Amino acid sequence: MSEDVKKSTSTEHETQQPEVVESAEETETSEAQPVEKETEVEETETAKEEISETGDADTSLDADAEAQIGNLKKHEAALLLIEKTRHIVDDTEKQLDACKLLLQDDLKRYEEAKLSLKEHALDESESLLKVLGYEEDDEETLEDIVTFQPKEELPPFEVKEISSGKFTSLLLALVAGFLTFAGLIYLATEKAGITLDVTKMPTQETATKVLGWYATLFGDKPDLFLGGAFVFVVVMLVMGIIYGIRVASRSSSNLAFAKQQLEEAQEYAKQKGNCKEEMDRVDAHMNDAIAVLKTYEVVLGEQNGKLKRILHIEGVKEHENEYHPKSLNEMHETKKLIESIEQFMNTSMSEEGKLSQKSKVLLENAKEKLQQFIDRLY
Repeated sequence: MSEDVKKSTSTEHETQQPEVVESAEETETSEAQPVEKETEVEETETAKEEISETGDADTSLDADAEAQIGNLKKHEAALLLIEKTRHIVDDTEKQLDACKLLLQDDLKRYEEAKLSLKEHALDESESLLKVLGYEEDDEETLEDIVTFQPKEELPPFEVKEISSGKFTSLLLALVAGFLTFAGLIYLATEKAGITLDVTKMPTQETATKVLGWYATLFGDKPDLFLGGAFVFVVVMLVMGIIYGIRVASRSSSNLAFAKQQLEEAQEYAKQKGNCKEEMDRVDAHMNDAIAVLKTYEVVLGEQNGKLKRILHIEGVKEHENEYHPKSLNEMHETKKLIESIEQFMNTSMSEEGKLSQKSKVLLENAKEKLQQFIDRLY
């Protein structure tokens, strides 16, 4: 085969290789993990998708929305803003739920890695050093700490609904109409010189004199129907004015409230919107920590084999300097590895609900000690 063909084949193989590896990893994972693990992975992936989808949600009142509000009545515009507010809050809450799901998955894997290190290597390393009588500093023990505790800075945002005020406005208009009618009847009785007995139903003659008085305002003789029509029109006019003013006032206040609530929701979403960035940092930190713990488990496992060899061949010495210098060096290296990883595991990853800077420093220190040890091996 020619060199060009070989290069072409090699290039195609390199290009396709990530897909093959990824597929192989997915196949191997699906075969190795139980159904419950697959469910957890699916939930985690779903949470990541929800964060990706909701992270780009529009939380501002754009030009189109402004134009839509401008073409609507105030109450309808307020309802539109309330709906937009509800959409912003719902998206924010979904994003927070997705973050919590990912954080729980990370914490679970971290605790499993920490427990595996402790049971399969760390406890044995400390026990062997104790048997060999190797002591430099005070031994640290793993403490029961909260690995990561997110901080809830704001309570959940409750979207408040608005009312058109039509029912209460109608009641107010009815009261105003009744008072207006009573006032008109009283005015007519005073002008007509009639005293009404409110305990009895007025006769037609009395009604004609009272209501008919308003007909005389138009230069006509007392007329029951003309005067009654005038009173009816005045009462309905007053009711209409009161009703219109009340509904218009409520619509204006509703629109102002809806705008204020939308601004509060946008601020809420802004403060909570940092969840994805913080989650990414925590996720990266925990994944890095899990990889370090697994490497420590392997390295300390090898060191335990060396310590067992020392214990078997040299036995337990009364003084440290009685051990072979190489044996003392192995004990010293093992002790340094134990101290560096225990310092990290004894420190919480959270500080005021965010990733602790101290945890980051101690993780880097543990990685550095581990790398120095590995460098001396190769």
